[in-house]
Amino acid sequence: MKIFIVTMTMITGLFAAITVPEHFQADFVQKVTNPKGKVITYEGSVRFSEGNRLKWVYLKPTSKEVCTDGKELIVVDHDLEQVSYYLIDKGLDLPTILKHAKKYKDNIYLAEYQNRRYTIQVDKNGRIQSVAYFDDLDNKVQIVFKKMQYGKGSLKAADMHCNAPKSYDVIRG
Repeated sequence: MKIFIVTMTMITGLFAAITVPEHFQADFVQKVTNPKGKVITYEGSVRFSEGNRLKWVYLKPTSKEVCTDGKELIVVDHDLEQVSYYLIDKGLDLPTILKHAKKYKDNIYLAEYQNRRYTIQVDKNGRIQSVAYFDDLDNKVQIVFKKMQYGKGSLKAADMHCNAPKSYDVIRG
């Protein structure tokens, strides 16, 4: 669970010095490698809108939705039939993060945010292709985006909310 919280918090802060569209949608593959070399691979889709709003839909190896507005994180675990609510103690300021990005070479950017370094790769059009960083547990996290679609305006608010059936157990953290 902590990996999901850390990942969601970190990804929101990854778009430093790169022009962020008003919204984007993409498929993703996320690889988390622990210090002993064990790899867990997650797959799904992600939506970004309205500054710090993110919705991650994990399809493999487990079914989860993770939504955040930069202040609160909601995790809906469909396999466990549970929804968890967390407050994020360090609010994310996406515009500030963007100002701190530095071009490293070609299509690679480096960003420092909250004492963490991110490596961001963009395509020839400046669209985000991948993000890599080390989380609080010293896991190497790499997220590769596929079928990236940038857009103008905000995505519908309903499309950015996690779907938590009322029958699920609720945990407040």
